[in-house]
Amino acid sequence: MTKPVGAIVLAAGFSSRFGSSKLLAELSSGKTVFQQTVERIAEAFPELLVVTRPEMVTALQKLAQGTSILGFEHADQGMGATLAFAAQQIGDWDGCVVCLGDMPFIETSTYSLIAELVTVDSIVTPTFDSKMGNPVAFGKNLYTDLEALTGDSGGRRLTSMYPQAVRELRVSDPGILQDIDTLEELTLYQDS
Repeated sequence: MTKPVGAIVLAAGFSSRFGSSKLLAELSSGKTVFQQTVERIAEAFPELLVVTRPEMVTALQKLAQGTSILGFEHADQGMGATLAFAAQQIGDWDGCVVCLGDMPFIETSTYSLIAELVTVDSIVTPTFDSKMGNPVAFGKNLYTDLEALTGDSGGRRLTSMYPQAVRELRVSDPGILQDIDTLEELTLYQDS
């Protein structure tokens, strides 16, 4: 029996360009950015792990009850450090799909397609309109490299280190390009 492909949700950013916590911003659906993102991810994966800043754990747990949410004390060191911490927690998954907590418009079916394509030694990158987006999946043979990440360079660095492992997946989901960094983006993506 193969082990599951799980999802890591990175939700430890500081929302500096947004002005307040973008994860708690409300969408036109009535859900918060974080809530809608995690609900869509949870429908596609048997296991998911959210990593956030310690001061955000309680607020996020209220929005995603039953979800494993860990606080990372050193989130200020950047996305690479946060992803390295997350990769150290996932155990025996055959693959992990690295999702961003501020991307509420990705379709559940897109997450499922990415999870189906990843193998123990591959990296799956979705593209829309010839642009690479998120989430990116990594097979378990790359976990050691994920665990060694530092600073603000995320898992994308591994795509240039191991180009032979990259499997590109063309999707018809513009949500893979729509992360929310500003209030203007929140309004723009909701209305499109």
